[in-house]
Amino acid sequence: MKKAQWWTSLLTAGVVVALTAGAGLWISQQNALQVDPPAQIAAPQAAMETLGSPAELNLNSQVAKLAQDSALGSFGLSIVDVSTGEVLFESNAQEAMVPASSTKMLTAAAALLKLGPDDVIETKVLKTGEDSIVIEGSGDVWFNTERIVALATQIQQQMPTVNSVLVDTSAWPGEKILPGWNPEDIDGGYVAPLESLMINQGRVGASSGDVPRSHNPALDVAKTLAQTLGAGTFGYTDAAEGEVIATSQSPALDTRISAMMEDSDNVMAEAIARELDPAAPQAATLEVLSEAGMDISGVQLVDNCGLSLDNRIPARLLSQIATEAAGGEQLRPLLATLPIAGANGTLADRFGGLDGRGWVRAKTGTLTKVAALAGVVPSESGHMISFGMISNGADVDGARRKMDEIASALRDS
Repeated sequence: MKKAQWWTSLLTAGVVVALTAGAGLWISQQNALQVDPPAQIAAPQAAMETLGSPAELNLNSQVAKLAQDSALGSFGLSIVDVSTGEVLFESNAQEAMVPASSTKMLTAAAALLKLGPDDVIETKVLKTGEDSIVIEGSGDVWFNTERIVALATQIQQQMPTVNSVLVDTSAWPGEKILPGWNPEDIDGGYVAPLESLMINQGRVGASSGDVPRSHNPALDVAKTLAQTLGAGTFGYTDAAEGEVIATSQSPALDTRISAMMEDSDNVMAEAIARELDPAAPQAATLEVLSEAGMDISGVQLVDNCGLSLDNRIPARLLSQIATEAAGGEQLRPLLATLPIAGANGTLADRFGGLDGRGWVRAKTGTLTKVAALAGVVPSESGHMISFGMISNGADVDGARRKMDEIASALRDS
């Protein structure tokens, strides 16, 4: 693995700066939380020298005791010193387990490696008749009302009268509901049928949160645009030919990954994966990771979001991705997308009363009897430590707490 890149935005004189909604959150070495005006995280700086020997961390005894706790059920754990790539501790690290949403670490890493952080998706509108248009869905599920209005303005400049708005979703072949998914999760707000164009990831009546999702998300785009243009007809269509009269671009990939990671949004994950290969996103994800030197032994991906209980990932791969994010170049943008313990996203309510609060950055994973945590933490002794852990078959709340304790022990080392 590459030599660690240490940067002042994550580790400077014992202070971590974290972005939260509307305020800068900083935590002192004494763990006192204070809220300041919004602050900008500094760009990664040049590497600092490696501090001491990983053996000096002396984690084995404490971590081994925590890892054996029955509250964790079947448990896989991998801990790595980022600066050297040395494995500090492992337990069942190569056992492929149900990963839940920690699967998104693989999806995000593969997308950054292949596409780069500045990648965008372009949606085109074609004039297919005197008063008819077709929207080509290219995988952008980040449309919102403002972008629909902007798109309508472009169209009206070219076509004052539009009576028919159709949407082409042929860019995403294959099943709309993947193996292991429960169709009831659409109304539950966890996923939407996989169509290559959506407003707010198919949410109904809201722009975020686990609210019900549409059963026909691309059709909703056609309907909303038709209403904006005053068109009386909207619907689906096959691929069409015509003159391009309007376009719209998605946010950049790093922005989309950040939103996906913070809220653990399943639709976003599936959309990002389909940029790699719309017909075989899981295979494409593993191919990219393997080509980058990741060990994909034992990995089985049925989806790219982690909703399926048929997925299998070993903890070692999660720690390897986290290590590359903290110590490499191409995956460095991934680090900034990880939620911060006690501050934001899926970690906002975690690590209460623990020393890892404010220091741990990690992706969570949660399903029935499944919990996962993968990310990084700077230790008290000056090391950046990466970790991946997966619990199967245990009470989720109890397993989460033990995982938080393990990550906090790394902070204390």
